[in-house]
Amino acid sequence: MAAYDRDRRTPVDWVVNALFQAVLAAARALPYAQRVALIGWLTRRVLGPLAGFRRRAMGHLAYIWPDLPEKRRADIADASLDNLGRSVIEQYSAPDLIARAGHWQPHGAGWQAAEAARQAGRPILFVSGHFGNYQAFRSAMNQRGYHMGGLYRPMNNGYVNAHYEDTMRAFGGPAFPRGRRGVAQFLRHIKGGGQCAILLDQYFADGVRVDFLGKPAPTALTGAEMALRHDALVVPIFARRCENGLDFDILVDAPIPHDTAEAMTQAISDAISRRIRETPEQWLWVHRRWKPERQLRYFDLDPEEEEALRRDL
Repeated sequence: MAAYDRDRRTPVDWVVNALFQAVLAAARALPYAQRVALIGWLTRRVLGPLAGFRRRAMGHLAYIWPDLPEKRRADIADASLDNLGRSVIEQYSAPDLIARAGHWQPHGAGWQAAEAARQAGRPILFVSGHFGNYQAFRSAMNQRGYHMGGLYRPMNNGYVNAHYEDTMRAFGGPAFPRGRRGVAQFLRHIKGGGQCAILLDQYFADGVRVDFLGKPAPTALTGAEMALRHDALVVPIFARRCENGLDFDILVDAPIPHDTAEAMTQAISDAISRRIRETPEQWLWVHRRWKPERQLRYFDLDPEEEEALRRDL
């Protein structure tokens, strides 16, 4: 498990944090609905393009769906950036998001199974991706008797990370930073019959290559391995943003059957991919999910796999 320097504080980090805090302060002066809409617009029209995020999202969309018209790719990229901005300010507006979450009734093929496991004290591992806003489903579930912890990646900027960690704990349930200590706490929570959420749509250099949206993507087996070790129910869950841009539909999919860790990880990847295909605008397309050039460099590929990756470059 890679270590993160949560205490890194360079002069550049200080400036970045100061600018970020200034934007947050200005946004918080607005009513919630206007605040969320403003930061969504700012990220879509200004910050995302300046940071190169829009260009990267367009590249990833062309990689996955090369036949998609460019106008459609542009619309998806813009909407994805808007969702990113909204999610960031929602993370820093926990009381407002939590107040709305009481009205979001979770539903889906896995809801009753999750309820039965919670009432029986069986551990539950909720799996998801960077889709909609994952804090929305944590908020909704924790208001309905759950104690859903989250495993998160600390920010590299120590100044930002100091207040980011506070926001992770503001939605109810514990929050565990990735790293040896955080994972140990995460495991104790699961072993005690708790519920945890983990996002499994990230590139993981030491993982296995599973299919993600039709392309191989190195993915961690950690979630499936922990579930098998502690007999945890594995439930895909998603918070899909509604048309008003403020509320969420909490979707609880059918549990992933226990199998080999690799088969379960592929099933989780398939569940995330299905939701992205339904509403691609709500996934984080700026994510470097596939990194085919790194796969060529670091993975032991057979000739057919290598040829397929080279065609994609």
